[in-house]
Amino acid sequence: MPRRRVILAAALALLFLCSEAAAQDRHPAESWPKAAPETIGLVPTNLADLDADVAHEKFGLLDSMLVIRCGTVGFERSYPRDYRQIYGEAAQKKGPKNQDPHGQYNYFSTEFHPLYRGSNLHTMQSVTKTITSVTIGIAVTRGDFPVDLNTPVLKFFENQKIANIDDRKRRMTLRNLMTMTTGLEWHEDLAQMDPKNSVNIMEASHDWVRYTIDQPMASEPGSVWMYNSGAAQVLSHIFTRVTGKRIDEYAAEYLFKPLDIRYHWKLTPTGLPDTEGGLYLSSRDLAKIGYLFLKNGKWDGKQIVSAEWVKASVTPQVTTGEGSAQYGYMWWLHP
Repeated sequence: MPRRRVILAAALALLFLCSEAAAQDRHPAESWPKAAPETIGLVPTNLADLDADVAHEKFGLLDSMLVIRCGTVGFERSYPRDYRQIYGEAAQKKGPKNQDPHGQYNYFSTEFHPLYRGSNLHTMQSVTKTITSVTIGIAVTRGDFPVDLNTPVLKFFENQKIANIDDRKRRMTLRNLMTMTTGLEWHEDLAQMDPKNSVNIMEASHDWVRYTIDQPMASEPGSVWMYNSGAAQVLSHIFTRVTGKRIDEYAAEYLFKPLDIRYHWKLTPTGLPDTEGGLYLSSRDLAKIGYLFLKNGKWDGKQIVSAEWVKASVTPQVTTGEGSAQYGYMWWLHP
């Protein structure tokens, strides 16, 4: 499956709104409370049916399912799989998703995919983009990212020789990166294992940011939505240029630490965090990110990210053309 279609990177955490004000005021500072599903308005037979479908791989290789309502866990289960057996042959063969059979960029290495080195930290794949957006929002909230989203992207590449510059590329903005409307020529709609898929070519290169920004323009920025993992990687470069910190280090201090989240975040060959797919979280810690947004950016009485950024992030910014899906600031939005 194309990575953009993988639901929460196969570590599924479902959070449901609750009408009880007291329950909404809870925050899982140490652990999520548990309750029988029927006591928090969930239907046990429906959960059992879904559980059976996941266990029988109806949705592919889903590794865990966590259902939370009213701040309370109503269902949780892991689905152990023998990935050394599943990926053993592919991990030894160089290919579009395995440029280095002995390194962290081997997609099929069981040291890195789907669980980080035998832990319960699960690859977030493209959900990493969403956490990147959240972290930028925190930096905006704190005044550490004082840059308007309408700022041209090329401003952050001054004194660098960029290929294929034209007036359209000069008009590309941070907002275009955040909403996947860059106008760059990009072919991530091809099959995941297609060697012509742009993200495969990018990940095979040394400098992922350079590869992306050097691409020729195919349309006017803002006019066409095209899923582009490279756009998220360019944001990694820009974040460091603006704040002086790597985005993983910033997230560690202002997002992961306050929410007591364990994580691993891979770096690209140039040392920048892999903001297009390199983050690993547990399903419970992933749920904390969702809960933070359900609480309009507030955690334990403290505003981690502004309510304005939360609202803008989940407000449709562009129609994707993929069914009824719309897109916010690196958030998929479905009716």
